[in-house]
Amino acid sequence: MSKVVVGMSGGVDSSVAAWLLKQQGHEVIGVTMQIWQDEEPELVEEKGGCCGLQAVEDARRVAWQLGIPYYVMNFKKEFKTHVMDYFTDEYIRGRTPNPCIACNRYVKWEALLERSLKIGAEYIATGHYAKIEKLENGRFALKKSAAFGKDQTYALYNLTQEQLSRTLMPAGAYTKEQIRQMAKDQGLLVADKADSQEICFIPDQDYAGFIRRERRLDPEPGNFVDLDGKVLGRHKGIIHYTVGQRKGLNLSMGRPVFVVEIRPKTNEVVIGEANDVFTDRLICDKLNWMATDGLHGEERQVTVKIRYSHKGARGVIWETGPDQVECRFLEPVRAVTPGQAAVFYDGDYVIGGGTIC
Repeated sequence: MSKVVVGMSGGVDSSVAAWLLKQQGHEVIGVTMQIWQDEEPELVEEKGGCCGLQAVEDARRVAWQLGIPYYVMNFKKEFKTHVMDYFTDEYIRGRTPNPCIACNRYVKWEALLERSLKIGAEYIATGHYAKIEKLENGRFALKKSAAFGKDQTYALYNLTQEQLSRTLMPAGAYTKEQIRQMAKDQGLLVADKADSQEICFIPDQDYAGFIRRERRLDPEPGNFVDLDGKVLGRHKGIIHYTVGQRKGLNLSMGRPVFVVEIRPKTNEVVIGEANDVFTDRLICDKLNWMATDGLHGEERQVTVKIRYSHKGARGVIWETGPDQVECRFLEPVRAVTPGQAAVFYDGDYVIGGGTIC
């Protein structure tokens, strides 16, 4: 069998993934990626997260239970560049980033895979709820997992063919309930550990405060305007807002209003009614093709997810440039948000995706 490095987050999913691979006869090595920067260690330790200090201790204890080697690898530099800096840059540009997608592509896969291959491993593995299949056309593609409501293919759409060919995802064949039951049956210490929900490097969820500290800047207030350009009030800086937002606007309009657009060039936040947040089109770039190597000038009907929690909507996609796709939805969708990912599905398979622009 193969030598496999398992990225262990200290949670139940990656712990059971390591156990499953060992049961299959693989030579399993557990690794936790140290990504935290040096500031505020007490907050990191208190709040935890997928790669916090508590995660390291939990992963170490599980590795001991499983009888597998365990190491902590330092990925602070990669995480700072590809996740934290990207996150702050996007918000300053008036966009809403998805740091987990960036972390998956450039840290949990690119950096971890490179180091794993150097120590003689043939594969890396994670506890993600997704499946990987090699298709008849020779390409590797993600397939939705057996875990309804927990599927993570959306956050993994940006993985390359090389990364997919070197990855195992044993948890993808099971439901969350089955994974927890396996952990309990094996007596794993993390069997009842709650899932991490927050962005790991912002455990207090104060995004604007994080950006201010990172860049040592005070966001510049500007105008709330309506769709006709009429000034409605003052906002406290564009980093505080995202498309579709209703709460926290502090506008006395006498009715619910929503963020429709963010204009960083003029420092304006555009406000509209509920129906103004809907659109029937989007354009995305920074494409990553998975089940296919492109559309080759053809239109294709697909299901499109525009955020992790989105159930998906039917639409038609076509290429409008070397690295650009336009999508027309069959019915309008709510809050298409620049900076988020649009991921294209054919049934259960990921065709590809890109960044909404």
